[in-house]
Amino acid sequence: MREQFIEPAEILGYLLAAFWVMRLWRGLWRDVAFGTLNTGALYWFFFHGQGRASAPAFLGYLGLVAFQYLTLRLFAKRGGSLPWLAFLTPILALVIIRYVPVSVPHEKALRLYPYTALFVGISYLAFRSSYIVLEIRNGAVPVPGFFRYIGFCFFLPTIPVGPINPYANHLRAFDAKPPSIPSGRAWMRILVGLVKYKFIGNIFFQMTYVNLLADDHYHSWIDLPVAMVFYYLFLYCNFSGFCDMAIGAAGLIGVPVAENFYNPFAGRNVKDFWNRWHITLSTYMRDVVFAPLSKFLVRLGSPAMANHAIALTIVVVFLLVGIWHGVGWNFAAFGAAHALGVVANHYYTLFLKKRLGRDGFKAYNSNRWIHAVAVALTFCYCAASLFLFANTIPEMKQIFSILK
Repeated sequence: MREQFIEPAEILGYLLAAFWVMRLWRGLWRDVAFGTLNTGALYWFFFHGQGRASAPAFLGYLGLVAFQYLTLRLFAKRGGSLPWLAFLTPILALVIIRYVPVSVPHEKALRLYPYTALFVGISYLAFRSSYIVLEIRNGAVPVPGFFRYIGFCFFLPTIPVGPINPYANHLRAFDAKPPSIPSGRAWMRILVGLVKYKFIGNIFFQMTYVNLLADDHYHSWIDLPVAMVFYYLFLYCNFSGFCDMAIGAAGLIGVPVAENFYNPFAGRNVKDFWNRWHITLSTYMRDVVFAPLSKFLVRLGSPAMANHAIALTIVVVFLLVGIWHGVGWNFAAFGAAHALGVVANHYYTLFLKKRLGRDGFKAYNSNRWIHAVAVALTFCYCAASLFLFANTIPEMKQIFSILK
């Protein structure tokens, strides 16, 4: 993204144009205008001025989404297993783009780059465009026209880092009576996000691994947990701040976008954390992986093994979550750490229910001291687990080598 070159006037121009299209146009012409506007904005903000490869990459991105639409149109409402072809097309594209390297010319030399460097927001696009297949198959939404689909896939506020807004939610903006989103609230959301993203997040960033530990000096071990906590705070401000701005900008246009955070620091266990952190990803994984896989494994085994089947499903889900976040063993380890946390909570909950009974378990959950300790432990666990997320394995070795 040309973040350092983007002028506020450019962003304001997009918002005004999108607002005008959504308010003054109707029917097919609105779909064509909105899809064209967002496709053009995608090129201008993310590909324009990025070198010779920018135009071919943009056309490849557009071609990929067009092919995804073709598979959706052909297979989404078919019987049997054919809809899975439409569902898996964007997921397969994500796997290829994320993991298969490609040689591209750069300064008269050939270097290996992952395809994903040329496809901004591909992870979020893949999940949005796969989830819409399930929405259509379940009868929640009709099959969209091509330009409405393009406008949904390339909706500028949600392109870079989500949220993974379901099509059913996006479609509400095109209803005969679209939801009323107060402009004052939308502007305030943008302001709050901007402060978190640009100001508070940058303050916390000064105490993270890069700035606290990477200074070629030895450090006390106490600096490691300090960096863990401040990286957690930085990541929240950075990610949730951008989502705040995306939701606020979409609100100004009149498009509702799903919330992605709900006070994750108040989570009392790792499962509760994921109900509050990156909510749209959690919802996607619940609907697409956890629900069908857990049902299949429970049917496959005996009723006595149901709880173990659920635990196994949790492990699969969080390994996928880790791999989705990035390429590298550290991301898989991050997913495994959260799988361990959720599985531990799963079995601990079963133990408490059996040991305490219904009333005792309710009293346990209502105890304020237990709740406070649980929240504190969850905060520490999540902060520590992000060490795996933030650092590659060589970087981890480097950090441990300077601690004394």
